[in-house]
Amino acid sequence: MDKPLAISMGEPAGVGPDIALQLYARRAELNLPPFCLFGHGAFLAERAARLGLDIAFAPVGPDGAMAAFDSALPIAPIDGIVPDQPGQTTPLSGHVVIEAISAAVAATLRGSCRALVTAPIHKGALYQAGFKHPGHTEFLAELCAQGGKPKLPVMMLAHGGLRAVPVTIHVPIRDVPGLLSKQLIVDTVRVVAHDLKQRFGIANPQIAVAGLNPHAGEGGNIGREDLEIVGPAVAQLQFEGYGVTGPLPADTLFYPLHWAQYDAVVAMYHDQALIPIKTVAFEEAVNVTLGLPIVRTSPDHGTAFDLAGTGRASPKSFLAAIVMADAMTANL
Repeated sequence: MDKPLAISMGEPAGVGPDIALQLYARRAELNLPPFCLFGHGAFLAERAARLGLDIAFAPVGPDGAMAAFDSALPIAPIDGIVPDQPGQTTPLSGHVVIEAISAAVAATLRGSCRALVTAPIHKGALYQAGFKHPGHTEFLAELCAQGGKPKLPVMMLAHGGLRAVPVTIHVPIRDVPGLLSKQLIVDTVRVVAHDLKQRFGIANPQIAVAGLNPHAGEGGNIGREDLEIVGPAVAQLQFEGYGVTGPLPADTLFYPLHWAQYDAVVAMYHDQALIPIKTVAFEEAVNVTLGLPIVRTSPDHGTAFDLAGTGRASPKSFLAAIVMADAMTANL
C-alpha cells in the first residue's frame, strides 16, 4: 500500500470540497489513508479559510502525496477559474470540475493512485461547460475506456453487507419498461457477480433480482415485464451457474432480514434500489461503480448547496467512501 487514493474535488459550490478538507484536518484522529485531492489550489485554500481550517497545502500531485500527507494536504493542481461562492454554481468552474475528474481517473488508471473517490458534482452546472453525459458514472466509463467502447458501468449503493444495484439509473420512470431487456439484466448481474468476487472477496455471491411490478407482476396479472423479461433473465443466469433468485416482490425483498440473506439486490430502476439503502443508511452508504478497471467510490449524497461553506455537512458517507476504497485496494 504505497500509493495514495485520488479524490476529485467535485462541485465547488457544494459540500464536497468542504468535507474533503474537514476530513483531512482530522486525518490523525480518523487514521485516514493518504490521498491526493485533485482540484483548484487557490479555491481550496479559500474554502479552508472560510471553514476556519488551518491546513497547509502541498502541490505535489500523487507522486509526492505519500511523503507530504502527514504535514500538508497533497494537491494535484487543476488550472482555471473557481470562485469561492458556496451554493452558487457558475459555468466558470465547470471546466475545472471536469478536468479534475479526468486527471484523477488518468492517475488511477496508470497506477499513481490506488482508487478514486469522487465528491458530488452538479450536472446542471457542468452542462453549461459542455458536459454531455447522463451522469458521473457514464463519464467515468468513457474515461476508463480510453477511446475504446465503454464497458457497462453499474451503480451499487452499499452499507456493510447491504448492497443495492439499479439496472436503469437516471431515466424517467415512464421509460423504464421500454429500456429493460433480458440482456441488460443478464449483463448487469454478471458485472455485479464478478465484482463481488474480485473487489469484495465473496466467493459465491448470492444475488436477488427484484421484480419491476407490484408483487413481481403476479404471474402476468399486474404487468407482463416480470414474466417476459425479468424471469427469463434470471433463468439464463441460473443456467450459467450464478447464484441468482427472482424476480421477487420488491416490497418485501428489502425488509432488512430478507435483504441480509443476499450479497446484493438488483432492482429495476433508480428509486427502487436507492430508497431502501438510503432509508437504512443515509449518512453512511457508499456509491460504488462496478464494471470499471479501477475502484471508484463516492458518498451517497449530493452537493447540498444549503450547507456548503457552513461546516455543518455530515462527513460520514464521504468517510465511508474513503474507508471502502482503501479496503478494496489495501493489497495494491
